[in-house]
Amino acid sequence: MKKLLTLIGIIVGGCLVAGLYGILHDQLTYTISPEYYTKFKFYQFGLMDEGNEAIFEFPRLQVSIVGFMATWWMGIPIATVLGLFSLHSDRRFMIEIAMKAFIVTMMIAFLSGLYGLYHGFTHLADQPRENFHRWFIPDNLIDFKSFIAVGSMHNESYIGGLYGLLGGIAYVGWRKGMLKLKQRKGVRV
Repeated sequence: MKKLLTLIGIIVGGCLVAGLYGILHDQLTYTISPEYYTKFKFYQFGLMDEGNEAIFEFPRLQVSIVGFMATWWMGIPIATVLGLFSLHSDRRFMIEIAMKAFIVTMMIAFLSGLYGLYHGFTHLADQPRENFHRWFIPDNLIDFKSFIAVGSMHNESYIGGLYGLLGGIAYVGWRKGMLKLKQRKGVRV
């Protein structure tokens, strides 16, 4: 029962950490392309009615809401998988290893997002608008290049979350292997 409660705690903590990651991520991308939010994300998340772009009284707060709403739920599958891989008789070790693996996951997701930003600026943004028929591109967009780069960063960050999960699982395996090695050598853990 204690392990189940620990796992539930890891999942709740993972959701909060994922939401915080989303807030910070979106604050960065808002700095790069405010239009990505004022002409797309605020409407997508129901924070503004379409066509009402005139004034956003607290855009950074709205960006934080979007960031949290877009990512908190990723904490459920990621923390569940990392928590299950981290199952251990010592609950403190289980929590520590799962949370550190979650940090590994986020770092990989962020680096993937940075790659997406780079790819967006250097390759995608120079393509004609017609090549983005599957993307939502507002008609009244002013800074096309930044909008595309930020969109690319967002897409790559989600893909990076999957790569990050694999990295987090590898981290858990490495930590558990090191623990077993220490135990075999007689080192008290």
